[in-house]
Amino acid sequence: MDALRVRQRGGDRQTGRVTADHYFSAEPTAPETREQIEFSVAGRDYALAASRGVFSAGRLDPGTAVLLRKGDLPDAATEGTFLDIGCGYGPITCVLAAEAPRSRVVAIDVNSRARALTEENAATLGLGERVQVRAPEDVPDELLFDQIWSNPPTHIGKAGLQALVDRWLDRLAEGGVAWLVINRNLGGDSLHTWLTGKGWNVTRTASQRGYRVLKVTRG
Repeated sequence: MDALRVRQRGGDRQTGRVTADHYFSAEPTAPETREQIEFSVAGRDYALAASRGVFSAGRLDPGTAVLLRKGDLPDAATEGTFLDIGCGYGPITCVLAAEAPRSRVVAIDVNSRARALTEENAATLGLGERVQVRAPEDVPDELLFDQIWSNPPTHIGKAGLQALVDRWLDRLAEGGVAWLVINRNLGGDSLHTWLTGKGWNVTRTASQRGYRVLKVTRG
């Protein structure tokens, strides 16, 4: 995979440090201040709109960058339905949809501003017809996913993180795979151990910049 390159525009990197009260809120109260986040993955250039009140609004989050660099991205031959848990303004969603034109991507986030930005960014890139943006409670119960990707919100705490991951991994289709990136200091190794104890096959495929990339399949 080509090296991932990140370029910043329109603001201070510190604007990425939003509080849980902001990006975990259904309706963020922070004033909407637009940023443009530019990066390249696998030879493609992306320029996505972001805003205050969503996760990592001032930059491509370093954990997301590691996941996109080290995860096994789908390609043009890959078919299926993918899930992006905690989509934010949509970097993972847009990369998956662009790399796998025969797939569809369901992007979920509790934050309404994040969902609106993901829809906007997917449409701008011509991916809107294959991207469905939903609140978590609006995803049909019967829908299963061939791939799940996530840089999950570790700041919700260990119990909250486990509940979140447990809820959505249960929707992994037979033969499917999940790719997770977790900060080592925020529970990466303990989540690995917990998932293994739950009967999942878990492989740490990369460790970079303090982040663990975990590949998860059914046991």
